[in-house]
Amino acid sequence: MSLSNKTALVTGASSGIGHAIAVKLLDAGANVLGLCRDTSKLPEGVTPIECDLSDSTQIDTVFGAINQLDILVNNAGLALLSRISDGDPADWDTMWQLNVQALTICCQKSLPLFPKSGGQIVNTSSMSGHRVPPSGGFYSPTKFAVRGVSDALRLELRADGNPTRVATVSPGFVDTPLLDNYFKGREEQLSQTRSSMQMLEADDVASSMLHILSTPLHVEITDIQMRSVEQKS
Repeated sequence: MSLSNKTALVTGASSGIGHAIAVKLLDAGANVLGLCRDTSKLPEGVTPIECDLSDSTQIDTVFGAINQLDILVNNAGLALLSRISDGDPADWDTMWQLNVQALTICCQKSLPLFPKSGGQIVNTSSMSGHRVPPSGGFYSPTKFAVRGVSDALRLELRADGNPTRVATVSPGFVDTPLLDNYFKGREEQLSQTRSSMQMLEADDVASSMLHILSTPLHVEITDIQMRSVEQKS
């Protein structure tokens, strides 16, 4: 499917995977709306939309100002090291609000803006949403939830006769600023991890997202799991 002149909204477009997919969509001829808190870091050519996704009223305002949409890429997310056994529930709330609640609201708000022929939603999950790593903590359950939201939405759309496609992309370690938060206080461990293997790059994940978005309308890719060949699990 051609992406030329399609309108795409990318959350978390100021860095990492969101920045990379925004660039690829621009190169493919799409009109890209970049939603983030710091619009100064958006790629050139992206229409900036300043929004704090932890505030549902701001999300309502953003979508209320959009007339038409073809693609939603839910990429904004946060990874904090917060264990189940002794982690801070405030960290759990922060991750749940951004990784799950805001993502779900954006999915819901996008549906009336899609054409009758259907839109495309791509949600960024994680390999931590398929298996729990030793340090997964509460971050991992939020990414399991992203998969659950995506599957539930897909079933609802099919039951309603809505052809909108829903996909998730589940990468392993990706060398983005998200890792800095996840390894906060464990900087030496992060340095060792980076030196011990070649991680995925944001552009690698964005390429898979672009593949999903470019498939014919009768093709629905539901999940891509990807990791560096040097990542063991």
